Amino acid sequence: MFDKILIANRGEVALRIERACRELGVKTVIVHSTEDADTLPVRYADEAVCIGPAPANKSYLVMANVIAAAKITGAQAVHPGYGFLSENADFARACADNDLVWIGPAPECIERMGDKSQARDTMKGCGVPTVPGSDGTVDSVEEARAFAESVGYPVLIKASAGGGGKGMREVHDPADLEKEFLAAKAEAKASFANDDMYLEKLVLRPRHVEIQVLADNFGNFAALCERDCSIQRRHQKLLEEAPSPALDEATRTAMCEAARKAVEAVSYRSAGTIEFLLDQDGKFYFMEMNTRVQVEHPVTEMITGVDIIKEQLRIAAGERMRSADIPRFSPNGHAIEFRINAEDPDHGFRPCPGTITKLRFPAGPGVRVESYLEEGSKISPYYDSLIAKLIVWGADRDEAIARGKRALSEFVIEGDGIRTTIPFHQAVLDVPAFQKGQAYTDFIETEMGDK
Repeated sequence: MFDKILIANRGEVALRIERACRELGVKTVIVHSTEDADTLPVRYADEAVCIGPAPANKSYLVMANVIAAAKITGAQAVHPGYGFLSENADFARACADNDLVWIGPAPECIERMGDKSQARDTMKGCGVPTVPGSDGTVDSVEEARAFAESVGYPVLIKASAGGGGKGMREVHDPADLEKEFLAAKAEAKASFANDDMYLEKLVLRPRHVEIQVLADNFGNFAALCERDCSIQRRHQKLLEEAPSPALDEATRTAMCEAARKAVEAVSYRSAGTIEFLLDQDGKFYFMEMNTRVQVEHPVTEMITGVDIIKEQLRIAAGERMRSADIPRFSPNGHAIEFRINAEDPDHGFRPCPGTITKLRFPAGPGVRVESYLEEGSKISPYYDSLIAKLIVWGADRDEAIARGKRALSEFVIEGDGIRTTIPFHQAVLDVPAFQKGQAYTDFIETEMGDK
């Protein structure tokens, strides 16, 4: 195991990694912006290095500064968390070039699976079901129109280098194709400096179901059951649960087998997630692979007992992963994760930065909170609005829902002008369709009136 690692991230995920390291006896170095100098993760780490001012493109995204911090502190490895540089193959290579272990998959895997068009072709080649899509990238409106007419509307335009819903547009009417294609291309260029696009047939009212995987350097593979991430707004996940209420055992087995094929096809090593669309007939299709730990990893930990961050560290250190003896886990109970964002759900989920004046976390049986907040913490306008994650576990889904209601009612985050998504989550749990397990990716629009 490593003696010391550097964490190239901030907020709750940085603290999550620090806690895993402390339990393993690994010292931590955290990099931070001037904005984050007095945050809990910075104080919790063994060492901290300021790498720039508040804007991420002048601090957390400056690769040279992160690597310099690792070198001067004697760190042996770099954990990128999620977001920022976590899926940047150039950064992974730069770490290796500076004798730093990258706690994640090989740069070639990041590139191959990060390019959605190439990833889809790879999955087709290894027998994983895929949604009918364009052969490679689509460079013009004329090519897009030809594809759409060949498979029939609706279609989905997607940025080849995309993520988080950026550069993605649904097109139901042929008259809208040109406008939406050009808008998606422009957004992709601004977000990823890459405006390559591809198209695929749009699966109507799907569920978003994903398989958490682990693979080490000894040939061991584990599928840690599935997560249902169908509660989304504009392709951004808001609530996740595990297992999915929509899967029977046969579909779960088939989906885990497809995930295994995907991992083997690219010789993947580390923690990763294979994301699928599940249609209303129970058929599933590969959507994308995330080559990093995900925000929602705690729901999987709650139903499997596997510490995914520790497994990442073991795999990167060249050790055998602890979960190697169970290639496919079965769920134990049910878990739900609520993303608590500093956003106002009553006004278009607009961000609400400010200073926390009153804070109380829920507790009790089956309740877990991941957060960097303290009373007096400043919610910065410079970064993502995720400020906490509430995860609840129950012996079954009904108990998990009841425990979620109880825990949300105990959660207090107050400050001048601050609003959070806690009331939104409370409303979701009261929707009859959710209680029946009938959540699709258009749930918010169809069940909660958000347009």
